[in-house]
Amino acid sequence: MLGGLFAKHAVERGAQKVVLWDVDEKGLENKQKEIPAVLTKKVDLSDRSKIENAASELLKELGSVDIVFNNAGIVAGKPFEECSQDEIEKVIQVNVLAVMHVTRAFLPEMVKNKNGHIINISSAASLIANPRMSVYAGSKWAVTGWSESLRIELEKMKKGVQVTTVQPGYIDTGMFEGVKAPLMIPILKPEKIALKIIRAVEKNKVTIRSPFMVKLTPFLKGVLPQRTFDFVAGKIFGVYSTMDSFTGRK
Repeated sequence: MLGGLFAKHAVERGAQKVVLWDVDEKGLENKQKEIPAVLTKKVDLSDRSKIENAASELLKELGSVDIVFNNAGIVAGKPFEECSQDEIEKVIQVNVLAVMHVTRAFLPEMVKNKNGHIINISSAASLIANPRMSVYAGSKWAVTGWSESLRIELEKMKKGVQVTTVQPGYIDTGMFEGVKAPLMIPILKPEKIALKIIRAVEKNKVTIRSPFMVKLTPFLKGVLPQRTFDFVAGKIFGVYSTMDSFTGRK
């Protein structure tokens, strides 16, 4: 859903070419009807060879890519002991490896042109642990660490390529269907957060955290002893019970 919203805003802002990748062919067909200016292609982001082939074709057609939105993601919402090996590997392939492989496919041309922007959709789950989403949280911690390291690396080398790391709370896209919003941390509306991200990218912001309480998480973790933080997050704000009623996308 976020990918389609990013595509819509990009077209509205005058982007000459916007390409949307997804493994959901039917979803792509619907998005093509909704936004005729968008080009779509079915790509299985869990398969590195499919990413490389699709990227190669796209670069041959367009010459270069100016902006990359890495927003694909899946979740295994259950206790870790109940996660199968296949589920674990799939989450890591889509949430972590795909983000790196997609970026790696387009980054050399961006560096060559000394222009480009990479937006990596991580999660508030990369800032705080949460029961029943250990694999997802682990994948997003990896994305945040890699994304911020990439940004600093490119800045030090003066490559002219911007990197923005996005750490939103729960978004009402269906992926986290059934979750209970923590105290003072509302579930985000897709259209609102997508527009916020677009506007922040236009200002070259390096980090986006939403809603407001997510911004306080690093500070609270830094000043509170771990057990105290667990009490505040789990007992007061109810973060550690948000996944108890999780059902996921049907």
